[in-house]
Amino acid sequence: MDLINKALEFEKRKMKSLSTSDRVKISREAKDLVLDLNQIYKEKKDEKIMDIMKRITVIKRKVEKRLKGAPLTA
Repeated sequence: MDLINKALEFEKRKMKSLSTSDRVKISREAKDLVLDLNQIYKEKKDEKIMDIMKRITVIKRKVEKRLKGAPLTA
């Protein structure tokens, strides 16, 4: 349950005006959380855990999209 609380706190964290290194840390932390939650989900099959993983994945994708930047157009 401690991992679930950690994941919920991660969701509430501010994600504005972050440096590149902050974005990398957030992306890595999100990945670790999702993988750890997945191990719990495999055992319990609880839909609440799956919902948390989905929300964290959305946050991770937004951060990574900003990390990769917009494509340059000529």
